[in-house]
Amino acid sequence: MAPDSKKKKPRRGAGGKMSDQSAGGAFDPIAEALRLLDLFASVGTNAFDITHTNLHQEKRGFRPAQSLAQARASMPYLVPSAARRQNNLIVRPRSKTVALIQLDDLTPDNLARIGPAAFLVLQTSPNGIQAWVAVKDAPKGFAARLKEGTGADKEASGATRVAGTANFKPAYAPNFPIVRIVTAQPGRAVTPETLAALGVVAPEKTLPVPPAVASRTNTAPRTSKWPSYARCLEGAPVGASGHAKRTSADFVWCKIALSWGHGIEDTAARLMLESDKAKENGEAYARQTAEHADFAARQRNAAGRQPR
Repeated sequence: MAPDSKKKKPRRGAGGKMSDQSAGGAFDPIAEALRLLDLFASVGTNAFDITHTNLHQEKRGFRPAQSLAQARASMPYLVPSAARRQNNLIVRPRSKTVALIQLDDLTPDNLARIGPAAFLVLQTSPNGIQAWVAVKDAPKGFAARLKEGTGADKEASGATRVAGTANFKPAYAPNFPIVRIVTAQPGRAVTPETLAALGVVAPEKTLPVPPAVASRTNTAPRTSKWPSYARCLEGAPVGASGHAKRTSADFVWCKIALSWGHGIEDTAARLMLESDKAKENGEAYARQTAEHADFAARQRNAAGRQPR
């Protein structure tokens, strides 16, 4: 065998084409993917849900609750496979010790404000950038306040494309952008007080609780029926993928269920049966969605009672 035949072949980028950076050895997609996993692990992530979607954002595979070791062992196979098949490789990090808050679609000014507190900043598209913050002892509703204070996307789901892989969307064809780590602060976890001092947390809203809402968890619902999830999905806004936003459908469905007298816990449990997104994201997501819907209803009702 000739000596040159033992040399490693350069990795190939999205669609199987070798990028200039890969050819020069300056960028290794698999190493970048592993670095992403390690950054999440450095702040307390204990498991990853791994999802594959195609060019049209349709799910093509799912591996729930992968340990760091399992996820790392998978990357050398999943990263090149995603490029060949034009699949998006997405991870949802999970932690039992910190709140992992995704701040998506940040403006340059808001990114500069939250940057010192973020353990990870990702560039997912030419105009798309997101920061991840690990918060210790985050109180209930804190993620929503941080998103509001930084002007981030309130519907960000807490899942992200893997660094080193391509962002496959029809709008980007044929030059699909590569997800890249912009900045990293391994192990950087902060407290709510630290973030408040940076001026990036929206004030907590104290709202009166209407009697009807307060009694929902203590009395039987007014009906045993549940809203039609299919209708909520049909009425949901369409995302960049061209498909209905399931996060919005889940939120609206919960609001209707609560207005019919179902309690928060029952609504969350039922959402786990109705929504594929809830099944994928777990009980914590369902409970949080139901709580956010309840909060929005109380906020609306409180505003409606104010004098004009």
